[in-house]
Amino acid sequence: MLSPHGHPFLASVLDVAMAPMSRLRPKIVGEARGRVLEVGVGTGLNLAHYREGVIEVVGIEPDPHMLARARARLASASVPVELVQVGAEELPFEANSFDTVLLTWVLCTIPDVDRALREVVRVLRPDGQVLWMEHTRSRFSVLAAGQAVLNPAWRCMAGGCNLTRDPVGLMVEAGLVVEEVRPRGSELSPVPIYQGKARIGAVP
Repeated sequence: MLSPHGHPFLASVLDVAMAPMSRLRPKIVGEARGRVLEVGVGTGLNLAHYREGVIEVVGIEPDPHMLARARARLASASVPVELVQVGAEELPFEANSFDTVLLTWVLCTIPDVDRALREVVRVLRPDGQVLWMEHTRSRFSVLAAGQAVLNPAWRCMAGGCNLTRDPVGLMVEAGLVVEEVRPRGSELSPVPIYQGKARIGAVP
């Protein structure tokens, strides 16, 4: 789903808001290989972290304000990068065309996340990998209840971001096998972050 108007204010402050996550980006982006699809490239904060073994990165982003900032970062990339303004729910790419799909802090925001993940499965090669780092619904009931209370206001302030989504469950429902789940920081945080890997499994 294209976002013709986007979120100009959010795009202007996102780099500052995401600065605490900067130490985590190399840990996930550095594992990418082959032809890479980065879903929700945002302002391009991952682009400088791609390394040898990556042939090409295709970054998709529906928000034009985010994409403009990502384009300004193309010079920081050491691998070829193509940026495309498109939503993840209907990818304009052939099936089985990417070795790696990178998801970083994006599943929380995509409007139709189920459809987007089915598209990820479609374009990923059978032996490909999904690398993901996402904030999630807390596994502790008290904190999860607090997230649910805060979520409507958070979603309005953060451009549609949801505190209450379960990325692992969503990936499994789409037909991915989640092979790795690691906490990044305290699991008692109101915004707990996890990192992992997934591959194509049984057809959902």
